[in-house]
Amino acid sequence: MENREDPMTPKELKAQYRNERLAARDAIPADERIEMGLAMAAHGGDAIDVAPGAIVSGFLPIRSEVDIRPLMARLRERGARLCVPVILNRSTIVFRELVPGAALIATGFGTSGPGPDAAVLDPDIMLVPLSAFDSTGHRIGYGAGHYDRAITRLHQKGLNPRLIGIAFDCQEVPSVPTEPHDVRLDAILTESGLNFVSEAIG
Repeated sequence: MENREDPMTPKELKAQYRNERLAARDAIPADERIEMGLAMAAHGGDAIDVAPGAIVSGFLPIRSEVDIRPLMARLRERGARLCVPVILNRSTIVFRELVPGAALIATGFGTSGPGPDAAVLDPDIMLVPLSAFDSTGHRIGYGAGHYDRAITRLHQKGLNPRLIGIAFDCQEVPSVPTEPHDVRLDAILTESGLNFVSEAIG
């Protein structure tokens, strides 16, 4: 078998890492994922710097994502306003306020979230799902670019949300190839703890 001479492009390597790390995540038994989500709440629930009234975007789990609702509940107890992403179309997500007791509706692509009557908020802190990450805070998303574009829009409005990647330890890779549009995380929360990768949070 011949060795391929030319190295993979960043896009190809990202796709390989995405497939490998999501397969590893899928392999975690459901009951272990629950325990890992509770560990994340224990590690991050008090360590994430949240001012009263700060807007935190979380997410409701799909597929084999970790369930961070215990973490989100703890941040709400500490005074945060919660919101979750809602997919409007193939290129746009907005963050609708998550109010206790409000009904959730199907919002496309297997997701659910608050309905169109919910307030649309600009997050101060974003809990970002991902498929792979490295220790320097670079992430690989799911390939659609929703979060990259949402973060860019916030930056264009003069806002600079703090970005905390949410993942399992098994989703770490040695080094994520970076492209010009990539946005670096400020911290990464896994079942092992909250790791800051810059001075932006603390």
